[in-house]
Amino acid sequence: MSYCFRWQPISVYTYYDEIDFILLKWNVKEAQKFKDLVDKNLLRLSANPFVGMYNDSLKVYSIVISKQTTLYYGFDEKTEIIDLYVFWNNSKNPVDLIKLL
Repeated sequence: MSYCFRWQPISVYTYYDEIDFILLKWNVKEAQKFKDLVDKNLLRLSANPFVGMYNDSLKVYSIVISKQTTLYYGFDEKTEIIDLYVFWNNSKNPVDLIKLL
């Protein structure tokens, strides 16, 4: 069983926003490391979406991509689709995360 991904508009935006942040603060090599981490974790999720932690108050799952970034997502077992909601920079204000979800 392998789940498919459905990127929500905000997840696309926040993914590229994280890459831009890494490029500004560090370099291309670090940005590539982040992309590789995302790919690795998406592969893990496609095999088992339960690998993330469920947040009962937000009603979403999350998986840590790196020390700085967490991916928030949801999924439907019937359709085998994982909705990617937001790539969140953990240094940002958590109140803003709730607004996005």
